[in-house]
Amino acid sequence: MLNRVTLIGRLGVDPEVRRLESGSVVAKFRMATSESYKDKDGNKQETTEWHTVVAWRALAEIAEKFLKKGMLIYVEGKLTYREYTDKDNVKKFFTEISASNFQMLERREGGSGGGSYFPTEEPAHANRGGSSTSVPEPANVMGDVGEPPVTDDLPF
Repeated sequence: MLNRVTLIGRLGVDPEVRRLESGSVVAKFRMATSESYKDKDGNKQETTEWHTVVAWRALAEIAEKFLKKGMLIYVEGKLTYREYTDKDNVKKFFTEISASNFQMLERREGGSGGGSYFPTEEPAHANRGGSSTSVPEPANVMGDVGEPPVTDDLPF
């Protein structure tokens, strides 16, 4: 079984960082990925998806020091699902990317932002041995985002 996410996109906010009672450090930020395509009339269209990314321990500290709103980054991790009950006793559900690695693809100055929900404890599956920001260099990172390639050898 495999739960793996790879994203290249821009940060929508500066990372929000918290230190938990357990001593763990957690960073949360939103990032946008965009895709361009031509519609049936030949007009160029662009769609943007927003993702919430959570980083733990050393990776969170690196995010706090170096990541800024608007930066282009490469993130690798897995999908996680959270739920919590707010102060009005309403259940809230979240889908997040639990980052295992990220790489800054450019440096950019920016403002700050924030969010409403934040994890309150480290997930049981988190790697306790520390994190690395070393990831393979993605191919053609700054290339054209044209139509996706069509292949017939899909594994499903």
